[in-house]
Amino acid sequence: MANINIKLTRSLIGCKKDQIATANSLGLRKIGDTTSQPDNAQTKGKVAKILHLIEVSEA
Repeated sequence: MANINIKLTRSLIGCKKDQIATANSLGLRKIGDTTSQPDNAQTKGKVAKILHLIEVSEA
């Protein structure tokens, strides 16, 4: 199964609580944090919710 790399590029300060929770569930807590997640429907939904805060690339 394919993976995608997700990097937090903007601060979570001032974001809504559900967006912060989404970033935390992906393992992103500080600017510059990177994680590799499976490319499935759940991950795509989380990415869509915080797309303005992250950069996404294929692994």
